Amino acid sequence: MKLDQRSALTPVAALVLAMTVATVAPAVAAADLSVQQVSALLKDASPGALADLAGKDLSDLDLSRLDFRHANLRGASFFGSKLVLADFRGARLDGANLNGAWLMGTDFTGANLARASLLSVVVLGGEVKKMPIFKGANLSGVKMIADLPGADLSGADFSGAMVGVNIKNQGMGQMRTDLSNANLAGATLVGADFNRSLMTFSNLRGSNLRGANFFRVKLGGADLTGADVTGIDFSEADLDGTIFREVKGFDAIKGMDRAENVGRIVR
Repeated sequence: MKLDQRSALTPVAALVLAMTVATVAPAVAAADLSVQQVSALLKDASPGALADLAGKDLSDLDLSRLDFRHANLRGASFFGSKLVLADFRGARLDGANLNGAWLMGTDFTGANLARASLLSVVVLGGEVKKMPIFKGANLSGVKMIADLPGADLSGADFSGAMVGVNIKNQGMGQMRTDLSNANLAGATLVGADFNRSLMTFSNLRGSNLRGANFFRVKLGGADLTGADVTGIDFSEADLDGTIFREVKGFDAIKGMDRAENVGRIVR
């Protein structure tokens, strides 16, 4: 993996690369710690004495069902070989700091990431281009800015999450979450803020979008068949070709009069 190919990375990945390249272990190297060592650090951790795993290479480890609630994972690396990647299935990561972490192919299926921070995580670049998996994960209250085109987030719970742009904290230039072609079927986005996110051709079939903020979201070609859209705010959202078949609460949508390409929605 060549770490100096900034031009090939997305804006989010390029920014994180510039900040963390000095601490990232090469993909060909072994993990810095064993599963047993990680478990020991987590066992001794507490709210006042976090397990310091910041910048550590934890790739190729089975970390499923471990408790990372009192761990600092900022800038940690969870990817290794092309076939075997870090396994966080069913792990406790609620409230964890994963800012700037390298998540290529990491499996978070069924993990608890409630109130966790995943700002400017790196998910693309180099030889490993597999998206992380968040199938059925608890992402309620999470803070996230990430490029996740085509990622599997089906059944995930984003209730009250902040996934959209936070203008006050983006002095270095506006970054936005990319969920283009992502699978969000059956996901819960109740009261979540996805403003300005890229969600073209995303699968939102059967999802619960009640009260979500979709201000300026790019939603062209997305499929909302069977979704509950009660109270969702589509102000200035681009709805070119968005599918609204059999949705619930269509008459209770907010901002439809200010959305773009409303005449091109599919019902």
